[in-house]
Amino acid sequence: MPEVAAAPAPSPLCRLDDIPDGQAKGISWGGGAAREDILVARRGDAAYAYRNRCPHVGTTLDWTPDRFMSADGLHLQCATHGALFRVEDGFCLRGPCAGRSLSALLIRVTDGAVYLDE
Repeated sequence: MPEVAAAPAPSPLCRLDDIPDGQAKGISWGGGAAREDILVARRGDAAYAYRNRCPHVGTTLDWTPDRFMSADGLHLQCATHGALFRVEDGFCLRGPCAGRSLSALLIRVTDGAVYLDE
């Protein structure tokens, strides 16, 4: 019987320690047409991931690289029109896309690393 090669271990998006508590990090994931801009936000030991696209016009949220948070640090904020999103579920509380949500991605944190659950 031929040997079956083990599937390669998945690569993490990042380490949880790469993201200061209460902040978010932008990540380009994949390649070619499958490339996605992702943001991962941290609250303590929890992480939340979304496609880095505002539901209003599709622009990325970050002001400059890895600058996603509102001035008070409580919400994700879109740099284009100032929409505010809850970190925990991506729901837009205020702005032109109020009532809509960021596109959430399933992730898991294992041994301090953040993995995309595909």
